[in-house]
Amino acid sequence: MGRQLAYIAAINEAISQEMARDSSVLYFGQNIATTENDEFLRAFGGDRVRVTPISETAEIGMAVGAALAGYRPVVELYMAEFMLVAMDQVVNEAPRFRYMSGGRVTVPLVLKAGYGFTAGWAGQHTGSIYGMFTGVPGLKVALPATPADAKGLMATAIRDDNPVCFFHHYLLTLEEGEVPEGEYLVPFGQADVRRPGDDVTIVATGAMVGRALAAADALAVSGVAAEVIDPRTLVPLDMATILDSVRKTGRCVVVHEATRFGGYGAELVATLQEQCFWNLEAPIQRVTGWDTPYPHAFEWDYFPGQARIAAALRQVMEAA
Repeated sequence: MGRQLAYIAAINEAISQEMARDSSVLYFGQNIATTENDEFLRAFGGDRVRVTPISETAEIGMAVGAALAGYRPVVELYMAEFMLVAMDQVVNEAPRFRYMSGGRVTVPLVLKAGYGFTAGWAGQHTGSIYGMFTGVPGLKVALPATPADAKGLMATAIRDDNPVCFFHHYLLTLEEGEVPEGEYLVPFGQADVRRPGDDVTIVATGAMVGRALAAADALAVSGVAAEVIDPRTLVPLDMATILDSVRKTGRCVVVHEATRFGGYGAELVATLQEQCFWNLEAPIQRVTGWDTPYPHAFEWDYFPGQARIAAALRQVMEAA
């Protein structure tokens, strides 16, 4: 039975429930368990919930070691850019051991980090850098767009035997939605068709999903039925659902907040072009961020919102 819950509360509920279910789940970071009133510290004690040094290299390195020792650590990083300080641990250590051991060693850890636009933060802490992690063999990448998916994907991430980058968008933090009570899991690699349609496919991630749905609703007034697909996880990716949709509609718009050049949408477009070329009625359109850091003076122009999505939809629908 569902009830209304904020996105961030849904994530915290998943972590709490998994910690209650499995004593090997740990939770630590630079700004948690800093006082005796911390809710996780009160519930699970100082052996499992700890504040770490102000060093991402240290806290992620500790998580890799704990995972190798049989624990399931969740690292609270707050901002995705903080992972850049510890790229050796994130890219060269955590994802490699299972491959190099032929599957005999597991590294079950979750790197939880915020990403994307939030007003006034400007360039250094508003990046959508999730795409750079999708090309690392052994890493899984989740981008929940709703409170329910935030809870379900976090629970699945904690139970996974591979390192998972769990990215949550800042703009979604306080958005409320219906969230199931009790144990709730969302499978990795299973996209959600958020809105069915036969005329054009929109593939959107994270906070872009809500903007894509709004653009699709606006387009429906003119009689065009857009299908909106939320991949939910980029690794593994449910490419089959996306391909089936594009083969049906013949038109596609890919929406993400990351840069256009080298963005994750380019990989989607390449695969669609390879496998759906003869089904396409128009060139695939991309709606993305600019190839710059977030410009403080033009934040909302940079943000690929409903107006830019609607313009791309009109362009793809008007193509001969």
